[in-house]
Amino acid sequence: MRNGAENISPSGRQLLDRRAFLGNSATALSSIALTSLLGTEGLLAGKRPVIDPSRPYAPRAPHFAPKAKNVLVIFCPGAVSQLETWDYKPELIKQDGKPLVGGPSVTFQGPAGNLAKPQYEFRPRGQTGKMVSEMIPHLAELTDDIAFIHSLTSKSNTHGPAENFLSTGFVQDGFPSMGGWVSYALGSENQNLPAFVSIPDPRGIPQSSVNNWGPGFLPAEFQGTPFSASKPLLHLDPPAGITTDQNQAARSLLQRMNARHLEQHPGDGKLAARIASYELAARMQLSVPEINNLNSEPAHVLKSYGADSTSNPIKAGFAKNCILARRLIERGVRFVQLFNGAYASGGELNWDGHKDLKKQYDVHAEILDQPAAALIKDLRDRGLLEETLVVWCTEFGRMPMFQKGAKGRDHNPDGFTCWMTGAGVNPGVSHGVTDELGRKAIHDVHPLYDFNATILHLLGLDHEQLTFYHNGIERRLTNVEGNVIGEVIL
Repeated sequence: MRNGAENISPSGRQLLDRRAFLGNSATALSSIALTSLLGTEGLLAGKRPVIDPSRPYAPRAPHFAPKAKNVLVIFCPGAVSQLETWDYKPELIKQDGKPLVGGPSVTFQGPAGNLAKPQYEFRPRGQTGKMVSEMIPHLAELTDDIAFIHSLTSKSNTHGPAENFLSTGFVQDGFPSMGGWVSYALGSENQNLPAFVSIPDPRGIPQSSVNNWGPGFLPAEFQGTPFSASKPLLHLDPPAGITTDQNQAARSLLQRMNARHLEQHPGDGKLAARIASYELAARMQLSVPEINNLNSEPAHVLKSYGADSTSNPIKAGFAKNCILARRLIERGVRFVQLFNGAYASGGELNWDGHKDLKKQYDVHAEILDQPAAALIKDLRDRGLLEETLVVWCTEFGRMPMFQKGAKGRDHNPDGFTCWMTGAGVNPGVSHGVTDELGRKAIHDVHPLYDFNATILHLLGLDHEQLTFYHNGIERRLTNVEGNVIGEVIL
């Protein structure tokens, strides 16, 4: 015992001192009491929304007056090249075919080749005269209404983790998606449809799959509901042989039984939430088939989106998804996530232009351009853009050089472009700068935390106050970082 006592550290001896122990205990108990008091007053943690478990989708007040009520995110998986679209670099044209002095010899997928000029011509657009690529002529017409952020950076150059980072604020799996955070904070204006809908591309789901619309550690009711114009929700119709009256009678009986069971278990939030989710599913039996039925759309609307295309069925499918997105926004769905591109496939099914960028982008641009531009114009013409924030994004950008032995560009998380338009957005702005070759953000550099913080801000949400307590930590979409990009908002 004597040897053991002699080996005790000085800090350990202090713990064995009676006076020190009592003094430390008093301090610790005071800290616990203060923490409890601050938590009760809402001064310690974020402003968590007060949610009635029996009405988890009810609309909730934001932290402050919002500029936007709804969000539409057009997400292009595969990492769209900023150099072929929005970020004009005349110096790259001058240095076409030359090696990048001091540049990396090896990039993400292998040896780097020489610098390569943009594969499409650029020309000035609108009153701002901003240079935009001929690859996307329909979207280019909207330049005066768009706020571009040219200096975004990501934490990963791998598609799955980078999609996670854009959608959830973390490269790891298991964190809530932005749409999950928004529906958790604000609920929905429409109680017959989900607060958050994710619309996969006709070619498939993105690389990070359900992480892009999952709830993470938030309650499950705040996850996105995935369906599209071509793949509506399953199991909405009653079994064969069940009439409408019989189905309604069964639903009414189940509702009474659920209400009686809930009365017997007051205060059971999980039970109330489960009942609420079943009741929403029942209401969706009527609302979803109606919203998925595009037959009511006039022929001129289908034509404007390109939904009547017979020569390009994928374009027609994406165009129908765009119309579905508009119909969801029209009916008050809070957050709509629209994908253009699927999983990693060597650039065949998404924007991952490694092999032959020009050839692949010719295909993808044809699918994206007209439908997405028509969607934004349609929202504007219907007066919906005054309350809707439209976001165009991709997980990272591309390098200014081609890969050695190929005609494509490698991954580049150090400088790329995303943009916003609609409610609360300062139109015609180009914010942030990459270097003269478009490789790296050098001025007004913004990690994606800032991009997400700005989206939340336009919805009236303080990204530092929107939190959820999980595993001993007040978690938030922007982790412990993020600043609102004031230059792109009104």
